[in-house]
Amino acid sequence: MNDFDWAAMADLLELEGEAHSPYVRQALDELRDLRPGRILDIGSGPGVAACRMAAAFPEAEVTAVDGTPELLERAEARAARLGVRLRTRVAAFPEGLSTGLGPADLVWSGQVVHHVGDQQDALNRLAALLAPGGVLAVVEGGLPLRWLPRDPGLGRPGLQERLDAAMAEGFARMRAELPGSVAVVEDWPGMLRKAGLTEPRSRTFLVDHPAPLADGPRGAVRTTVERLRDKLADLLDADDLATLDRLLDPADPAGIDRRPDLFLLTAKTVHFGRRR
Repeated sequence: MNDFDWAAMADLLELEGEAHSPYVRQALDELRDLRPGRILDIGSGPGVAACRMAAAFPEAEVTAVDGTPELLERAEARAARLGVRLRTRVAAFPEGLSTGLGPADLVWSGQVVHHVGDQQDALNRLAALLAPGGVLAVVEGGLPLRWLPRDPGLGRPGLQERLDAAMAEGFARMRAELPGSVAVVEDWPGMLRKAGLTEPRSRTFLVDHPAPLADGPRGAVRTTVERLRDKLADLLDADDLATLDRLLDPADPAGIDRRPDLFLLTAKTVHFGRRR
């Protein structure tokens, strides 16, 4: 996987995971007929989704799998705090998936596959972890995050659309620079079918936290915008960077910490496939 400092991003990953977690519950509702004995969350990060799965399927053995031990420590602490049973396993993605992880009745992978040069190979490896009849759920795509009115009263209107364009350019650059990067039409159901899975389908789930935001989702917006400000600095003009700086200023009445009109709206797409 490309060179991210995942441990340094732990706060962001946990805040974002908590704010976006309603979609995980909705996606698990799609699997209500599944009675998994064993679940793997591949690329689990700090374990927000894994703990939700452990709560939804209390009889199952749920294992959070990640290549960053510091994130798995957070997952263990989270599970203890919530009173759910969770195992953890250190394994790099995707090369560590062949080290005796499977078989599992449900394999979940949330926004991890796009960090691998050969996405089809990553899906093939994930599918190989399934027991007969098991389901793979891959979270990729959806809709960009929205958190401000179109005209937020500072800077030029349309900031978020310009952030979208910069993010798309940055994402394409990231994909092109990955080791062994392979261009592929990201038809996820088709890719799941190519990985040998049946009944491929996609469902998109809304995450909607209306204004005024509670502290948790507000913190998730702040950490996300902080990262965008840092990551996209060379792709935005000076006016938009100045607007972001004002939004991130805790003392500014128009900033993220104080705005009564701040909201969090996005959508997450989950792609499902089943092993015969």
